[in-house]
Amino acid sequence: MAIGFMIGWSVINKGIGFRCIADFTRAVLICPLLLVTSVHGAEVGLAGLFPGKALLTINGGPPRIVALGAKTDEGVKVLAIEGETATLEVDGKKRMLRVGQNVASQPSGSGPATATLTADSAGHFLTTGVINGTSVRFIVDTGASLISLGANDARRIGIDASRGQPGIANTANGQTIVSRVKLDTVRVGEIVLNNVDAIVHQQDMPLALLGMSFLNRMEMQRNGETMTLKKRY
Repeated sequence: MAIGFMIGWSVINKGIGFRCIADFTRAVLICPLLLVTSVHGAEVGLAGLFPGKALLTINGGPPRIVALGAKTDEGVKVLAIEGETATLEVDGKKRMLRVGQNVASQPSGSGPATATLTADSAGHFLTTGVINGTSVRFIVDTGASLISLGANDARRIGIDASRGQPGIANTANGQTIVSRVKLDTVRVGEIVLNNVDAIVHQQDMPLALLGMSFLNRMEMQRNGETMTLKKRY
């Protein structure tokens, strides 16, 4: 059964107001079918470990099991597994990752950092990004003023929402308290931004919203089912 719901909110804090709207309809079903690619090289995340096998996400795609010593079509090889870490070969370089960590290969050229996303059947653009070193599943939402996180993602990342600026959000289930925080780093594909504004909800959310506090620093080009983000500054 598809799990979906609509969330909309407006937040006012010390005279600052913003509105975010996201449609999460069918989000749980479609996540494994989405594709995110990096123009130059691969982005790899370690989602889990099994005896002699690693569960990897590559270029934002669905998790896949890769055996020790095996090499994927993207050139990612599992070299070693020890405890909660795996040593991978990514674009010819050794990378050690803990479960939940991502690594992106460096751009091959000197041009601006980019990320390319492919839409799902409903026209939503989803991607696996990294906040403060922790993997997060995003949905691109140009109607959201800020990156927005559920309580579940905030806990995984290690964000203390109680230290943020409090605000009130109006949702489909009534009013809720949110906190405005600063994210040290946000990575999507090759793109890395520092000190990015975000809000954290007290409730869990199925996906984080990749809002305009990230997107307004991008050139966004859509060609059919493909969206390319290019960092402007």
